[in-house]
Amino acid sequence: MTASWIWEFGEYDPKKEQVVEALCTLGNGRFATRGSAPETVADAVHSPGTYLAGCYNRLVSFIGGIQVANDDMVNLPDWTALRYRMLPEGGSPGEWLTPDHSTVRHCRVSLDLRRGTLTRRMLLQDSHGRRTGVTHTRLVHMGDPYLAAQRTVFRAYGWSGTLVVESVLDGDVSNIGVERYRDLAGRHLTDHHVGVEPEGVAWLGCTTSSSGIRIGLAVRTFSLPVGARAVSCTDGATVQTFTLPISRGRPVVVVKAAALYTSLDRPAADPLSEAVDHAAQAPGFPALLTTHHAAWERLWAEGELDAPEETGHILRLHAFHLLQTLSPLTAELDVGVPARGLHGEAYRGHIFWDELFVLPYLTLHFPEVARSLLMYRHRRLPPARDAARRSGCAGAMFPWQSAGSGREETQTLHLNPRSGRWLPDHSHLQRHVGSAIAWNVWRYGQATGDTGFMHGPGADLLLNIARYWADAAAYDPASRRYRIRGVLGPDEYHDAYPQADAPGIDDNAYTNVAAAWVLARALQLTAELPRARRAELLGQLGIDGENLEHWRDITHRLYVPFHSGVISQFEGYGSLEELDWESYRARYSDIRRLDRILEAEGDTVNRYKASKQADTLMLGYLFRPAELHELFTRLGYRLDDDTWRATVSYYLDRTSHGSTLSSVVHGWVLAREQGENAWAFCREALLSDVTDIQGGTTGEGIHLGAMGGTLDLVERGVVGLEACAAGLRIDPVPLGDLPPAAFTFCYRGHRGVRVKFLPGRFSISVPPSSLSPVHLVLPGEREADVAPGKQGWFRLPRN
Repeated sequence: MTASWIWEFGEYDPKKEQVVEALCTLGNGRFATRGSAPETVADAVHSPGTYLAGCYNRLVSFIGGIQVANDDMVNLPDWTALRYRMLPEGGSPGEWLTPDHSTVRHCRVSLDLRRGTLTRRMLLQDSHGRRTGVTHTRLVHMGDPYLAAQRTVFRAYGWSGTLVVESVLDGDVSNIGVERYRDLAGRHLTDHHVGVEPEGVAWLGCTTSSSGIRIGLAVRTFSLPVGARAVSCTDGATVQTFTLPISRGRPVVVVKAAALYTSLDRPAADPLSEAVDHAAQAPGFPALLTTHHAAWERLWAEGELDAPEETGHILRLHAFHLLQTLSPLTAELDVGVPARGLHGEAYRGHIFWDELFVLPYLTLHFPEVARSLLMYRHRRLPPARDAARRSGCAGAMFPWQSAGSGREETQTLHLNPRSGRWLPDHSHLQRHVGSAIAWNVWRYGQATGDTGFMHGPGADLLLNIARYWADAAAYDPASRRYRIRGVLGPDEYHDAYPQADAPGIDDNAYTNVAAAWVLARALQLTAELPRARRAELLGQLGIDGENLEHWRDITHRLYVPFHSGVISQFEGYGSLEELDWESYRARYSDIRRLDRILEAEGDTVNRYKASKQADTLMLGYLFRPAELHELFTRLGYRLDDDTWRATVSYYLDRTSHGSTLSSVVHGWVLAREQGENAWAFCREALLSDVTDIQGGTTGEGIHLGAMGGTLDLVERGVVGLEACAAGLRIDPVPLGDLPPAAFTFCYRGHRGVRVKFLPGRFSISVPPSSLSPVHLVLPGEREADVAPGKQGWFRLPRN
């Protein structure tokens, strides 16, 4: 096992423990458990948590007399809890031991990425010099979606006596993993009932209070050697107490095998009885390890991105966490892409637009998972249509934040921790999420050739989103162009004009250009549909030839603002005040959340030319330079290389990078532009969660979009791998700081296509099959074919 597959934390630091818990989360795409020490309970230092994909519950809180409802991803009962204390011969019972205890002399946490296991090791030494080693090994089974297990080994060094171990199944849990949410309602579980079967399977049943999801969790605990066992139950927990002899050379092993079922499972059954049966029949820990490791080997065969040294080490960690949240097991579920994974409670487990950064990787490596995530959106077309109708438009308007139902879940208030004030939240005006969905639909179709999806659910999604944009774009006779007003862009800082009474800004460049692209693609797909399907779909949407001509007109005349020779982030941006960036950096050092700083000062970021994250530059993330040029030309604007470079430079100087996605996008755009700062942004994107670059946010849950975005940055951004109508495009960026890379991917039915990127050249190998050759579009618009069973080597043009 090489170090590049292991992440180690060599010492225990209470201030960093929640970051370790998040980065050491284990999951299988259905549920995940944070990497907390089993000896601990939820407090200011520790946040144990188990989260199930798609398990949400709505609670009402009161803030300053205002009623606020939030739909949260639910923290489920803790199956990992294990307490122990030592009883040396002739001594009295000691205290329950934790990593925080004064006897701890050594603590090391190891995350094995290749095998999907977490190991925690502690060495304890009491005042009499007696030493005890404790090793926990945990897995959440990647092959069996219902199982998890934990093995604990105790070793006595220089003493003998009795070990008292309590195996706990704890349902007395709540959502308190995010400090700023702790004053809000967080107890989601009710109707607890518990028990222990004669053969030692402890069980706990409960229900989410408003969504009514029934949960069954069972844990089979056994020990070697076998000792005395006592059982106790409370209203929300079961405790099995083992009294075990321990001595030098005779370690004690305690294993917990857990099974989790809910009423969301299909086929429908009683979750509790299913959990009890599954836990009782679970194989021993060695057998579980073997099958779990085999499942991970299969995943890595399709999903690994091979790069050396630090870059490869971090990219593997990012792929690991992405696959723990969205694995082949996810393809069987009705779930979306949670922005913080299944790793914590930040953002309440909601789905935003992060699939824009995650699906490119999944489409290339696990297309069946990408398809299922697009189907999550398709199943939520009805509430998206309702939302559009309530806004006065036809088509589908997808929410900025969604959870289980597909309704808008964006909070109406948010807390500024600097000022302590709860402020109105207008981020639901980010309508651009619909364009992100449409973009993923189109790219999925290009990469897979899945016409069944594209002519079915994909066409439903794309045309409904286009229908919304066609209605949202209002014709302005004065400019003879269409305009989209009252929205927010990805920047998120600017939610209104200075002194305005109503929220929203007009003609966000990213929103408008993306909408024009969606309408153009919808027209293209409509023309490609079989006649019967086209008639059916247009009839359902109430679209006729006049509507389609209207769409075409919008794609030529949607307004894009400019100022000072650059694309304006939105209409009026050029009239805002310049910010004294150096002054704020000198006063605050970290100004990533400039909006909070200014609000705490009694000011507002709406007054300034300052962005939280990439907004206009998102256009360079979605579209290759040639595509972007074509889009602007169609809209009647000239976007030459000099204008785009000036635009990049302009916003680079005016962005605080308050989101982890910002460095991903800037790194991408600068890499494609061969900017001298490209690798600095790429490196920051790689390190954002590993170093908790935003100071405390990683412990609340990893940033899944940024992790997926770094993988996409290398594959699509730097290597230039992208499916297009002409074939498979490979156009690497000559970025000298990036080490060589290789990865395996899927393309139009070919599984296991291998590309190896080296300085000055690259190879592509296509596995044997009866499929057609892979048609390549190479730098300089050269073309070539690689037949199944063959490998081709190609030189890159010199700079």
